[in-house]
Amino acid sequence: MQFTSKYLFLTFCLFASSVIFAQHNIIPTPVKYENTSGMFMLDNQTAIRVNTKDESVTKMAQGFVDFLSKAGTNVELLKNATDKVPSKVISLNLANAAISEIGTEGYTLEVNDKEITINANKPAGIFYGLQTLRQLLPANFESLDYPMGIGMIMGCKITDYPRFGWRGLMFDDSRHFFGVDAVKSYIDKMAQYKFNVFHWHLTDDEGWRIEIKSLPKLTEIGAWRVERNGKFGENRPYPKEGEKATYGGFYTQEQIKEVIKYAADRNIRIIPEIDIPGHSMAALAAYPELSTLKQPKFVNPGSKFAEWYGDGKFEMLIENTLNPADEAVYTFVDKVMTEVAALFPSEYIHMGGDECYHGFWEKDPSVQKFMQKNKIKDTHELQSYFVKRVEKIINSKGKKMIGWDEILEGGLADGAAVMSWRGMKGGIEAAKMGHQVVMSPTTFAYLDYTQGDKSVENPIYADLSLRKAYSFEPVPEGVDPKFILGGQGNLWTEVIPNIQFANYMTYPRAFAISESVWSPKESKNFENFISRTEQHFTRFDASKTNISKAIYDPIVIVTKDGEKLMVTLQSEISNAEIFYTIDNTYPVNYGTKYTNTFEVPEGELSLRTQLYRNGQPVGRLLQISREQLLQRIK
Repeated sequence: MQFTSKYLFLTFCLFASSVIFAQHNIIPTPVKYENTSGMFMLDNQTAIRVNTKDESVTKMAQGFVDFLSKAGTNVELLKNATDKVPSKVISLNLANAAISEIGTEGYTLEVNDKEITINANKPAGIFYGLQTLRQLLPANFESLDYPMGIGMIMGCKITDYPRFGWRGLMFDDSRHFFGVDAVKSYIDKMAQYKFNVFHWHLTDDEGWRIEIKSLPKLTEIGAWRVERNGKFGENRPYPKEGEKATYGGFYTQEQIKEVIKYAADRNIRIIPEIDIPGHSMAALAAYPELSTLKQPKFVNPGSKFAEWYGDGKFEMLIENTLNPADEAVYTFVDKVMTEVAALFPSEYIHMGGDECYHGFWEKDPSVQKFMQKNKIKDTHELQSYFVKRVEKIINSKGKKMIGWDEILEGGLADGAAVMSWRGMKGGIEAAKMGHQVVMSPTTFAYLDYTQGDKSVENPIYADLSLRKAYSFEPVPEGVDPKFILGGQGNLWTEVIPNIQFANYMTYPRAFAISESVWSPKESKNFENFISRTEQHFTRFDASKTNISKAIYDPIVIVTKDGEKLMVTLQSEISNAEIFYTIDNTYPVNYGTKYTNTFEVPEGELSLRTQLYRNGQPVGRLLQISREQLLQRIK
């Protein structure tokens, strides 16, 4: 008995000290946060009271009860006003008179000794208030292995609401097929950090992932490719004659409905993308007659089928583009969009429109004849013709069209929205024309880009650090904010074969995106953000969810001073020391503490460097040969 009392007391002290430290670790940071006196102990003597008859709020409350139960805390859910209220309660209230400040997705949250109160105008606000409450709990509540059953929450008052209505992540399900459970788990994490748009990239050259019942070959053929391993590109061979396509999969329409409902329960709407007229190799494998050459195609297994020349210029080696001069193509698009529109309740359908190669159109006599007949001066106008036809089809299904910024080329369809990915330029142009815009530029929002040093990460053609992602500002100077719907991060999956690695590439950079589209612009502070991010590392570790900790790795900058090879080391975190060696010795903490730029002399040498905090390594050891350093000279 004495041991138990001491254990509980020590546990109480441990939680109290950790929670005091954790109170300012909410991501995205709230609009207003105020510490108050008091402390709420969440334990089995707590109840959740739903003070509304709205069934969706009751469902949200039950979801939170289930979350607490998995963490070892069993709380009672009170649904009736006549239920006896225990001494400690979490109250969920929909306002009778609207609280104008918080809008439809905002909430207020107050914590005192006996009660936690969440007020909102709409159920979405209750949901986000519960996500914030979840973050106020100790990290061990995310653990299935070591549930503690009690948690201290320090007194506070929070008023919070989003800056933008579109807070999204795009998930590429074509390059690799992930499946229902993986997509649901990805949506779960999005919801915790107050994202509300899941942009589902369902078709591309590497696979068609959505069942279209009127066009069965799209999934019978287009959803499967021959299996290949390793990096996408020229080292991946084309299919061999007679080789069976066994790698891939697709979502049935019933599975799509299941995922849509799952997302809606978490205040997330799904925007489907059917990428046309380019990126259509999987569709053409099923229906080659929709191309100009009408030759048999295969679903690309990640093999090289384009030459890239820089500045966005490229040449397709295999036709992957629908024929805009063929009326059968529009019949095909109509069938696809009819079924997509019937499945997805979202306002928008994304039609892609990016990286469309015009070379096959330029060489095809029937396309040229069509252009002359319709007084289309060039293939840019031809693509615009296609986009406008597609928009009419989408509009006829009761939906609005959105596409990548290439849909601006040749003239933009009147009601189309633009998703700006090639920097901010396309978004600025579209906004100044009076079109709605979602900003998702490569510069800040491409989550497949390398996030740490190339010696320990998968190197691809571009980098995106957490600091750079955090500097994302969706409203460019000189643009009317009313045309900016919001922003999103994009996760392309050429080098991401499973959901755990998808999480690694998404987080923590998605934290940065979330804060840019939810929190007030003036509240952003990178040092404070990094401090909060580190606390969320603990939460991800507790839930056994992969997350990148590349911020703990040194940043290596290489320059030349005359003939001298010079290295500068930097860190994303401020309270750490960098140690290094350049004489092939290790461990590095017995080498040199970094203070200034240094020279790496000639010879068969390697730079070894690592971050330390309080005498302990916090990041990975980088080892980069002198030859590799030379290749990095800026």
